[in-house]
Amino acid sequence: MVVKIRLARFGKRHAPFYNIVVAQARTARNSKPLEVLGTYDPIPKPAPQGEGKPIKDIKLDTSRAKYWLGVGAQPSEPAWRLLSMIGLMEPKYSIQKMQQTEAEQRAARIEEAADAMDGR
Repeated sequence: MVVKIRLARFGKRHAPFYNIVVAQARTARNSKPLEVLGTYDPIPKPAPQGEGKPIKDIKLDTSRAKYWLGVGAQPSEPAWRLLSMIGLMEPKYSIQKMQQTEAEQRAARIEEAADAMDGR
């Protein structure tokens, strides 16, 4: 039994609203889930007191999410991104990681080029 943490879409056309759910991997997107962990509203709402960036609303039962991750539930890509925003998972991609790997690759190419020059 493969279990996934994923998003189930609700709401009207052009106004999406998602439930963060735990469901069997082979079931349809909006089929009945095993458990609803929370909600995600991707449409930005104005910041409180009108200052700062608009806020996308994420409500999640973190204790249940930790439980399901602990028993082996695999998050989908969007669910992984939301869980990493909350701090339950390590982000898959980050700008700093990408810059470090690019710098390491660049250094390796420079070393290879220097070795090739020395071998002539």
